[in-house]
Amino acid sequence: MSTPPDQAVVVELERLRGTMEAGFARVDGKLEVSLQRHTSVEADVTALEQRVAALERSRWPLPSLAAVVGVAALLVSLYSAVAH
Repeated sequence: MSTPPDQAVVVELERLRGTMEAGFARVDGKLEVSLQRHTSVEADVTALEQRVAALERSRWPLPSLAAVVGVAALLVSLYSAVAH
């Protein structure tokens, strides 16, 4: 026949189980907070990507603008040369 476990061992195992449950609860809580923060950061990144895309679509085409300014300067200088 098996002997009954020592009462001190049973008490210690129960205390360890309680400690483990409390630790797992803390870890679960921290993981939940991390997941919420991650979701929030993903939403912020998505919003910023949309804003950057909108800015890129609406920016001035600088090479084309430089060409137009160059042609305008050429026309003004030709007009000045012909007018004198």
